[in-house]
Amino acid sequence: MAGSQSFGKRENEKKKKAKRLQKQKRKDERKATAGSGSLDDMIAYVDENGMLTDTKPEDGPREEISLDEIEISVPKKEDTGPDILKGRVEYFNSDKGYGFIKDLATTEKYFFHISSAPADIKEGQKVDFEIERGQRGMNAVRISVTK
Repeated sequence: MAGSQSFGKRENEKKKKAKRLQKQKRKDERKATAGSGSLDDMIAYVDENGMLTDTKPEDGPREEISLDEIEISVPKKEDTGPDILKGRVEYFNSDKGYGFIKDLATTEKYFFHISSAPADIKEGQKVDFEIERGQRGMNAVRISVTK
């Protein structure tokens, strides 16, 4: 039994030695194929278009930009007045005083309250209206019946 154990030990030592030799061989190959390792080989430059290059850009005359010409803001929205939309009264409950208007252009439905509509409004009537943001979404306001 003792002979079989020493045989296994010798085999294991041979395998370890072979692995060390392979590791050393790979290390030597990496050193032989490696570049100069200088800092200049590792630097990347950005050209005027924002692309990465390995060549240094030419130092030529640059266009001067004044800070006053740079705008950092959102362009102001021109006030064109309120958008008047056309729609049809889809549902109206006169007892509770509310209803829904369906926009004819987008088929979007908007809630309205009787306080922002004429008193004689009925289901199926065509109306002109504006929209405003309410607590639960967009509401139809300033409603007028069209003929």
